[in-house]
Amino acid sequence: MTAPLSRRRALSGAATLGVSVPLLAACGDDGGTTAAEPTSSGPASTGPASPSGGASSSAPAGSPGAAPANALVATADVPVGGGVILKDEEVVVTQPEAGEFKAFSAICTHQACLVTSVEDGAIACACHGSMFSVDDGSVTGGPAPSALPEVAVDVRGDQVVKA
Repeated sequence: MTAPLSRRRALSGAATLGVSVPLLAACGDDGGTTAAEPTSSGPASTGPASPSGGASSSAPAGSPGAAPANALVATADVPVGGGVILKDEEVVVTQPEAGEFKAFSAICTHQACLVTSVEDGAIACACHGSMFSVDDGSVTGGPAPSALPEVAVDVRGDQVVKA
């Protein structure tokens, strides 16, 4: 036969449940995406994202409309004066001026956080407030000790590709 539930035991169980449920909820998936995400007020991608982070194409590989294998993002998805952070590739592609595309490592040189936004001509890292220029990746503010390393890119058709 089991002992009756004491008041102390009931309160202890309720307290444990009250602490553990919010902790478990905090461990859940936030439903975030890792696809290319424009981070300024420029045009957003309307097509599904491919595994490489760029906009996918319905054209078969090798056809005139197919994206190159090393494509990062469609040129139309990179806003002028802003950029797109490609989380999976850890690259940020910017368009400082219309038709001019640049790319940099998306890893902040301060404490290796992934940069979080590209707006008003600046690449921002929310971890500690570092700011970088969309023109050349140079530090424009915050504790970062050096510029974001440049990633060589070319434009092929309507795609920004790794060079």
